[in-house]
Amino acid sequence: MSKKIIVILGSTDDTSFCASIAKEYVLSAEAAGNRVKFFKLGEVEFDPILRDGYKKKQALEPDLVKIKEAISWSDHIVLVYPIWWGSLPTVLKGMFDRIFLPGYAFKYRKGSQLWDKLLKGRSAHAITTMDTPPWYFKLIYRNAGHNQMRKNILEFSGIKPVKITSFGPVRFSSEPKRKKWLNKVNRWAKAA
Repeated sequence: MSKKIIVILGSTDDTSFCASIAKEYVLSAEAAGNRVKFFKLGEVEFDPILRDGYKKKQALEPDLVKIKEAISWSDHIVLVYPIWWGSLPTVLKGMFDRIFLPGYAFKYRKGSQLWDKLLKGRSAHAITTMDTPPWYFKLIYRNAGHNQMRKNILEFSGIKPVKITSFGPVRFSSEPKRKKWLNKVNRWAKAA
């Protein structure tokens, strides 16, 4: 049974290893019969700043409307991005700030500290690259950026399960190592 998958490249560099991962995922998922919508945030025209917080509605640019519609359409969300300063790049965080708003991703309950998770029924896989060894990121930094993505953004909105995979260190990785990582991406995409 085919899935509806949105793939978002959260890097602005179309020549990066993240771009290679995203392209491999798209091609492999489509080859397996899935329907895929692919967005490169480096090519998306939008203001990443939520200017007035939740006080005032800020109209979404046409590209953000397309991404929002694709998220609503999807069964599975794939995010590919580098870990910069222990977390996700500004362009990806800005996309979440602008799209994952009250009334779309979640809804606060009146008179309660609890909220309703409005994006239930979707799963996600974040595939990240880093120059830090993943074991070091986990042990020393306690996966801070991964926890932000999993708990504070995706699961907060009802997206579950969330899988996060890290490839690294990328900076000194060999061509055979990168090929091995892309083969993993190929398998995940075919099994999505």
